Amino acid sequence: MARDLRKLFKEEQKGEQFVMADGHEKRFMDRLDKELPKQRKSPFFILKIAATILVLISIGAFYIINGDENEIPPIIVDKNPSVETQNGISLGDLSPDLKKIENYYVANINLELSKLNVSGDNKALIDSYMDRLAELNLEYQNLNAELNQIGPNDQTISALIKNLQLRLQLLQKLKEKLNEVQSSKNEQYETNAI
Repeated sequence: MARDLRKLFKEEQKGEQFVMADGHEKRFMDRLDKELPKQRKSPFFILKIAATILVLISIGAFYIINGDENEIPPIIVDKNPSVETQNGISLGDLSPDLKKIENYYVANINLELSKLNVSGDNKALIDSYMDRLAELNLEYQNLNAELNQIGPNDQTISALIKNLQLRLQLLQKLKEKLNEVQSSKNEQYETNAI
């Protein structure tokens, strides 16, 4: 008894032929236009778009020019670059093991420097540590100059490695201090909020 409905509808359509009256489609379209007239864009539409774009460009230019007046200058560790270290040998040039050691410490120092979050509140603390770091960097350059003048020896090599270790330790201490300062500010904020 089950019949396919699709076949049933197709058979029924074939049997009945519907014919539209002449001009039916035209009358329908006229009526549709009467009920739903076409919306035409006003000539001011383009001016509105242009004005919006102009405002956005002006705001962008303002922020680019005057954006961050309190911007903190980037931290520069190497205040006095030395030409001697670039022309002569360095710690990494002596052996592959020393190169690995130097690369390890330099990479970690750069990583710690990149993690520093400098703000107006902690700028003085960071500047004092950066001054000490610059002194260690200058001493490292002097040790490199000594390495080039005298030649490699155990004392100079160990002093260069110790210098790199001290720089990394100094940055880790700075990170700890910044965390302490931040936690004390958070505690202070919480007590003031209560």
